[in-house]
Amino acid sequence: MKIENIEDLKKVREEAKKRALLREGQAEYKVTVYMGTCGIAAGARQVMSALLDEISKRGLNNVLVTQAGCIGLCDREPLVGVEKGEEKILYGDLTAEKIRQIVAAHLVNGQIVGDWVVHAERR
Repeated sequence: MKIENIEDLKKVREEAKKRALLREGQAEYKVTVYMGTCGIAAGARQVMSALLDEISKRGLNNVLVTQAGCIGLCDREPLVGVEKGEEKILYGDLTAEKIRQIVAAHLVNGQIVGDWVVHAERR
């Protein structure tokens, strides 16, 4: 990213802080939006946009949002993974509205939204 003004510098700083939170164990949740070609075609960009918007509206600073490529479940795209400690939940068949509900239920209240879970694991 080319830094042209103070806003660009602030964005770089915020991204660095988010990465540091995860490394230092201070981010409670890591949310991954799978943005492979199949995910994008199914609406992953809209899901990512709604996710970031909802996190911002709620002032959640304990969430690190990342993106990754295809994980091979193309028929269940868009997919989003939510990790907390040793627990990882993979949600599928998402829309912007569903991800807003997941933020409210899972990231704010700690309640997994079972209707959209594709896979759950403990490490």
